[in-house]
Amino acid sequence: MEAGDVAPSTTRGAVATSRAKRGLDITASAAALILLSVLFGMIALAILALQGRPIFIRHRRIGRNGVSFPCLKFRTMVRDADAALTRHLAENPGAMLEWQATRKLKSDPRITALGKVLRDTSLDELPQLVNILRGEMSLVGPRPIVDEEAKRYGAAFADYKQVRPGLTGLWQCSGRNDVSYERRVMLDRQYIRTWSFTQDLAIILKTVPAVIKSRGVY
Repeated sequence: MEAGDVAPSTTRGAVATSRAKRGLDITASAAALILLSVLFGMIALAILALQGRPIFIRHRRIGRNGVSFPCLKFRTMVRDADAALTRHLAENPGAMLEWQATRKLKSDPRITALGKVLRDTSLDELPQLVNILRGEMSLVGPRPIVDEEAKRYGAAFADYKQVRPGLTGLWQCSGRNDVSYERRVMLDRQYIRTWSFTQDLAIILKTVPAVIKSRGVY
């Protein structure tokens, strides 16, 4: 069994389903990268024309076993995003409280017009198919977190480190940013401790209408 695919188990069934999970990750991500290659090219050209370089961003996120990796995304923010955020939070106490509570902003000054479209449709996350193919992520799992978020997971961080972070998961199917951070952590722990291949398939199916409705996306 590949360490980190599922919660530890010694049964043969767990070994088989663990291999099936990784097999699905490889097959689905490779197929999607081929089928969506034209769309990838179109998005890249749009970003280049409207925003300039860079086209992709690489955020350091925590993966299985606590090892960090470059999580890929299409760029949806202005070039000086960190400086823009610092200025906005300093000038808006309400935004500072929102950021401290959720690490998100409903009205984020860093996001470009094209970036908003990509975020609303979740197209900005398509490059993470490469992360999945490389074994840094999975199709389904807890969303990858940054170092500063680890402390917010508390004891649940030990569970988080057991698995590959996912392109989608229970959080995405449950309202995303409309869900409190505490509930997000609970959903991640629930997923890890009750993992099954069938549950992964169900989450993938639920992700489609969740993306179409764009609930909790900002």
